[in-house]
Amino acid sequence: MRLAVYNVENLFDRPRAMSHDTWAEGEPVLSDFAELSRLLGQPAYTDKPRMVALMQALGLTRSDTGPFAILRRNRGGLVRRPRAGGLEITASGRADWVGSLELRRAPINEHAMRNTARVIADLGADVLGIVEADNRPVLAAFNRQILPAIGGTAFRHVMLIDGNDERGIDVGLVSKAGFPIGQMQSRVDDTDANGQPIFSRDCPQFEITTPAGNRLMVLVNHFKSKGYGGMAASNARRRAQAARVAAIYAELTAAGETHVAIMGDLNDTPDSAPLAPLVQDTDLADVFTHPAFDNGGYPGTYDNCSDGKKIDYMLLSPALFAKMTSGGVCRKGMWPGIRAQRWPAYPELTRPEDAASDHAAIWADINL
Repeated sequence: MRLAVYNVENLFDRPRAMSHDTWAEGEPVLSDFAELSRLLGQPAYTDKPRMVALMQALGLTRSDTGPFAILRRNRGGLVRRPRAGGLEITASGRADWVGSLELRRAPINEHAMRNTARVIADLGADVLGIVEADNRPVLAAFNRQILPAIGGTAFRHVMLIDGNDERGIDVGLVSKAGFPIGQMQSRVDDTDANGQPIFSRDCPQFEITTPAGNRLMVLVNHFKSKGYGGMAASNARRRAQAARVAAIYAELTAAGETHVAIMGDLNDTPDSAPLAPLVQDTDLADVFTHPAFDNGGYPGTYDNCSDGKKIDYMLLSPALFAKMTSGGVCRKGMWPGIRAQRWPAYPELTRPEDAASDHAAIWADINL
């Protein structure tokens, strides 16, 4: 069987703030959105000046529709916009109005979407972990419509459980006929000592049965990024996530599971302290370290794929690692550069905007 994982960076659409030319432009919008969402959810609005400032930063001074966010007000009063100008919070707390703050979305470049499909078709995976899919209906539509349109074959099984991220960047799994998805377990409700969710998205666990009748447990992850929030807090969050996944892995092995794969975008390097509880302190093995694995001449999986850009993983339990026969990296959907192209790319990829993703896909063949 071929097992693979791929960060597709959304399939059909994504928040407009995430479609900025550079992360430096989009990150402040997402940060302001997250802070305002938190303040709007408070029982009592004790910091109205800050709420006004955030609304102004999001372009909501004159209208409930800004360039990047929409304020939906169904009932009750939240804000008043005097004719003389300005913005005033009229609600005393969350109970005074019914509605939501939402990020505006924009369609993904069609060429990029088709290149994403080309990567997935070329992978030829029997079981594929998906990172940053919008939701299950979008993933199912992509599988049903776009894959066949570029000559690929649709997967038989498509599953995604909504996670904790309000931006619609979830993790899921697709598999071919003969590799049915059995029991599933979500961990969106796992919390830390302060009652906060541990996982930025989720750590769903999928039970897969192979044609030979063997059982495989797959956990798909997308850890906290480095580009959003303070470094110390981000590192602590990733370490907590790594520790929790390591604990889940220990529970599975204690229950007798020998074929376990943990994969996804962990947003840090193998030697990092945040990932140590999972990558360094367990018996899980990274497929990159297998003698039969071909990294294509580059040690990384993101951006220019340098050594410091190894952030995507497929970690296998010892019994599964022992049954691995080959593996590799697919970078054909990544922008290869202009003058000295770093790797072969699809001929349809003629500009950075048409890249399928900034991430490479990882695959491994396993006798199971």
